[in-house]
Parts: sequence; C-alpha cells; structure tokens
Amino acid sequence: MDNMNSIAVLVLAAGKSSRMKDIKQLLKINNKTLLETALENGKKINPDNVICVLGAHAEKIKKETSTKNITYIFNNNFEKGLSSSIVCGVNYIAKEHSNLTSILILLADQPKIDFQFLNELVSIYQKNTTKIVASSYGDKKGVPAIFPKIYFEKLKLLKGDKGAKEFLNSNNIDIASINSLKLIDIDTKEDYINFLK
Repeated sequence: MDNMNSIAVLVLAAGKSSRMKDIKQLLKINNKTLLETALENGKKINPDNVICVLGAHAEKIKKETSTKNITYIFNNNFEKGLSSSIVCGVNYIAKEHSNLTSILILLADQPKIDFQFLNELVSIYQKNTTKIVASSYGDKKGVPAIFPKIYFEKLKLLKGDKGAKEFLNSNNIDIASINSLKLIDIDTKEDYINFLK
C-alpha cells in the first residue's frame, strides 16, 4: 500500500491571472500568499516532494515566496493554458522521480483547501491505489485530485485551459470523489474581496 512519501505533490502556479489584473499567486490571505498556503499544505502531505510549476511572473513569485524545500520548474508553454502545466509537471516527475507512484495535483488559487481535506483524499486513495481520487463540485469532478501512475501517460496528452477537468469527467476512468464546500477558486478581484469578507 502506498504511503504519503510515494505521492508527488504538484502545485500549479504558472498562470498569467489575466482576469485578476494582478499576480494572483502573491495575493495575501491571513498574512500568507495564496501560493504559500498551497505549498505548505502540500508539504504536509509529502515534505520532500512538492513540485511547483511556474510560468508568468516566475522570478517575482519565486522571490516573494518564503516556503522552503520546494522544487520549482518552469513551464515554457504556460500561455497554452492549465493543461500545459500538468503536462510539464508530470513529465518532470516521471523523469526525475520515477520512484513516486502517484501525483496529487493542487491549484494555487483555492485558499479554503486545507490539509484535512487533502488528507481525506489521501486516505481514500490509500484504500485503492489504482483509482483516481478527485474533489467533487456538485455533479462535476475536479482538482485537488490524486492520479496513480497508470494515468501519467494520459495526463501528458492533456491540452487547453481546462486542466484535468474534461479527463476527470469522462466516463472511461475509475474514479472516487469526495464532496467539499471548500472548492472556491479566486479568479477575479471581486472573488478576492468577497473571500476576505
């Protein structure tokens, strides 16, 4: 059975935040940036294997992020959307960390996702390590999600800005999911202001 140390944590933070008109990854909630919150939650799952994909504003984001022991990789294709960051991350993990048997994909803009929720995903995954375990948004599934190694090749084929959403909602995969009220994305200034209220 997989333990947490065999799960790579892939944090996606390469986007331009065009709807936000600001560097979304560096917005602060409770004195921590959105990205720092995601990275710190990831480190609680596997302190040694948190990989963060950067793209737009990469140098500034890296400079202003204080979380230690993170592997940063650069997605040259970040303009092509979220899927390109998943492809970049999966390629890196498959090549550099072939001993890791699954990937937990996290977004940098879901501040309500906490360790407790991620731990729940891991617990379900550990009971059946051939299944994808995803978060449930009503009748749709999305990330955070854990993908076993048998799905890595399919993840490398993703295209566009939907990330893994279409893949997770197709009918031909074995998937478990958990409901959460915590799946709030911060995409616009309005989202951010509302969240701070």
